[in-house]
Amino acid sequence: MKITIGSDHAGVEYKSKIITFLEKNSHTILDVGTYNTDSVDYPDYAHLVAEDVASNSDFGILICGSGNGVSMAANKHKNIRAALCWNEEITKLARQHNDANIISLPARFLSINKCIELTNIFLKEEFEGGRHFRRVEKI
Repeated sequence: MKITIGSDHAGVEYKSKIITFLEKNSHTILDVGTYNTDSVDYPDYAHLVAEDVASNSDFGILICGSGNGVSMAANKHKNIRAALCWNEEITKLARQHNDANIISLPARFLSINKCIELTNIFLKEEFEGGRHFRRVEKI
């Protein structure tokens, strides 16, 4: 699976650990940055991930302090459905009911291990289609 990942300064450490996990599971990763903890503007990275997911990658992963900002920025792009995920059920529903193609993670509110767990759930869940297809089409 091809996955594009990006973060702001608050998510750099998380991004690195998630990439290691994904590579161990044979995924192809495009890391669009940032690469250190110097303060940056999160929309710059959210837009890079969203653009690549819309045209090239299967899924995207975004990480910032709250997960909100990157999700808002990514959702400005056509055919992007970025979902802020903080627990297992929300993550499953994001894929099953909303056909989310980007997971947004809040680095300041979850452990690295929890973010890896949620990423794994997100990548394994399938969109249920059916009644949800009609709803997703209206987004």
